[in-house]
Amino acid sequence: MLAFELFMQGLVQGSIYALIAVGLTLVYGLLRILHVAHAGLFTLGGYIGVLVTNATGSLALALLTAMIAVGFVGMALYRFCYQPILDRPPYVALIASIGLFIAMEEIFRIIFGPYGLSYTAPPLQAPIILLGMNLKAAEILTMVGALILIGGLGVLAGRTRTGIAWRATVKDPQMAESFGIDIVKVRYLNFFIGSALAAAAGVMVALLNNLVEPTMGSVPSYKALAIIVLGGLGNVRGTLIASLALGVIESFGTIYLGFLLDRDAIAFAFLILVLMIRPQGLVGRSNG
Repeated sequence: MLAFELFMQGLVQGSIYALIAVGLTLVYGLLRILHVAHAGLFTLGGYIGVLVTNATGSLALALLTAMIAVGFVGMALYRFCYQPILDRPPYVALIASIGLFIAMEEIFRIIFGPYGLSYTAPPLQAPIILLGMNLKAAEILTMVGALILIGGLGVLAGRTRTGIAWRATVKDPQMAESFGIDIVKVRYLNFFIGSALAAAAGVMVALLNNLVEPTMGSVPSYKALAIIVLGGLGNVRGTLIASLALGVIESFGTIYLGFLLDRDAIAFAFLILVLMIRPQGLVGRSNG
C-alpha cells in the first residue's frame, strides 16, 4: 500500500511538471528557444489564481482567468521579447529569457510582497478515500485537470486544421508558409497555449501548497528544462513520460533516499544519471 501511495503522489507531482514542461517543449519545437521566462508565467498563474479565488470564492473562475490572462501575457512576451531577435543566434534569446525571468521575479516581489500570498479559505482540502488511500480533493483535481488539459492539446494537435498547421510549421516552417499557413499566427497560438498550461500548473501548485511566492518558479524552471532534454528536445510525448517518471522517482526517493539527498537533489541526480546513459533522451533516437 505504501508503494501505491508513493506512486500516486508521484503522479500528482509529475502532472505539475508535465503542464510546465509541455509549454517549454512547444516553444522549443517551434522556435528552438529555451524559454526560461516560462517559469515566471507559471508563478503569475499562481498569483492570479489566489487573488481571484480570494475575491470571488470560485476556483473554476480563477483557473479560467489565470489561463486566459497568462496566455495573453505569453503572446506579449513573444511579440516584444522574442520576435525581434529570432534572426539572432539562439543564445541571444536564451540570455534575454533568463533576464526576463529574473525581472519577473522582482516585479512579483515589488507588487505582491516578498513573503507570498495564501488562500483565505483554501479550497478542495477535504480528504477523499480512493482505492484505500486518503488523497486531498486538490490532488485529484491536479491529476484529472492535467489529463484533461494535455488530452485537449493532443486532440487540438491531431484532429483539427489548426493543429495540422501547427505541426506542419514545426516540421518545416518554409514549406508550411508556401502552402499558405500563417506561421506568425501559429507562433502566437503556440505561446498562448503553452503559457496557459503553465498558468494552470501555477494555480494547482498554489492550491496544493496554499502558498504562492515570487521565487516559486525557480526550481521548477530548472527541472522543466532538464525534463525537456530528458524527453528529447521538442518531443511532447517524451516530455510527458519524463515528467511523470521524475515525479514518481522523487516520491520514492524522498522515502528511501531522503537520509542522503533532499527531494530536488534526488530529481537532478536521476536526470543526470539518465542523460549519462541516454544523451538523446528517453525517446530520442540515437545518432549512432
